[in-house]
Amino acid sequence: MKITKEKIYSWAVNLFPIQRSITGIGNRKTLKYIKKELGKLKIIEIKSGTKVFDWIVPNEWNIKDAYIKDEKNIKVVDYKKNNLHVVSYSSPMNKVISDKELKKNLHYIKEKPNAIPYVTSYYKKRWGFCLSYNAFKKLNSKKYKVVINSSLKRGSMSYGELYIKGKSKKEILISTNICHPSMANNETSGIVVAMAIAKYLLKRNNYYSYRIIFIPETIGSISYISKNFKKLKKNIKAGFVLTCLGTKNNFSIVKNIETNFAEKIVLKVLNKNYKKYKSYPWIDRGSDERQFCSPEVNLPFVCISKGKFYEFKEYHTSLDNLKFISAQGLIDSFEMLKKCIYEVENNFFYTNVYKCEPFLTKYDLYNSMNKFNKKEHLEKTKVLNILSYCNGENDLEDISNYTNLSNKFVKQNLKMLLKKKLIKRD
Repeated sequence: MKITKEKIYSWAVNLFPIQRSITGIGNRKTLKYIKKELGKLKIIEIKSGTKVFDWIVPNEWNIKDAYIKDEKNIKVVDYKKNNLHVVSYSSPMNKVISDKELKKNLHYIKEKPNAIPYVTSYYKKRWGFCLSYNAFKKLNSKKYKVVINSSLKRGSMSYGELYIKGKSKKEILISTNICHPSMANNETSGIVVAMAIAKYLLKRNNYYSYRIIFIPETIGSISYISKNFKKLKKNIKAGFVLTCLGTKNNFSIVKNIETNFAEKIVLKVLNKNYKKYKSYPWIDRGSDERQFCSPEVNLPFVCISKGKFYEFKEYHTSLDNLKFISAQGLIDSFEMLKKCIYEVENNFFYTNVYKCEPFLTKYDLYNSMNKFNKKEHLEKTKVLNILSYCNGENDLEDISNYTNLSNKFVKQNLKMLLKKKLIKRD
């Protein structure tokens, strides 16, 4: 089946309304939908109370209904009309309270009077509602009935993982989040672009193995790293965090502390194919690259987005809806990721087989008669220079840049050295 923009957008339409948080029924519903579309996905549960580095997986939160009624028994705030109306992880509530007490627990944005803000309280018990500032100004009762039909108890945190085996054990990891409720660009776009890439990879004959994970932000990535740290350090060649990919804005990259393979791939694609893009340093991080690239983890990750988190006015509000993203924006992101995959699959790293310089004469790469010949000497030096940069960390372009030799020349010689089994390719 061809992956069309209409198909990707239809996934977004179906996923957008689901009530998601860092735990709960909505996350499982989301993962089951992804599994149905992809044909396979491993759904994994981590029990509440599990210690993951300095964090603990919280109790599971679920919600059925929530509303505020005024003295005329009219619902002035209704969770069923928009799931952003309730502060995520709100404690259960069913009582009549004063106007003063209610307003202590209401959240709005004066500067965005039509927007419902997205607010969470995962790690401290409290309750609250979110509404537009315009709706807040209309509240005029002295008392209100407040109902939050939620539960917070021991359960588990869910995430999804798809492994696509390639020729190499080395892996490319693609990560996106499943913890935000109805926000189209900040959440849903990453999910559906990752689904599209998964479908694309499942039909390819890949050199690298690919692992695609759908996780709650922060606690999900920390848990995943905690559970898989040794395997990640051993196998991950590059990682991409996908978020905010649904608009027609220019692409952006958030870099790691240090330059890595993932960064080189993305920048190569951007420079080759896109006239304008934004490059952000590590200090402007904001999504799960914070965990994957943290100093004691230091995996080769970058974050890819369009209209980076924090920097569009609709961010974390009800304005980030299905009208804010577009089918074209989603397919453009998918095509950009396909270009990254192409570069990954055609960019290899080379390692010397032998310690010290090899005996070039044995391979007909140097004259057995030791008589100085400038031309022969230069040719030998070029080959040895190429070999000296085959350290497992450099690809063709790196070696070309370091040696000041053309890509064509380096490519020909790498092919020759591979044939003579003087180097190996990762």
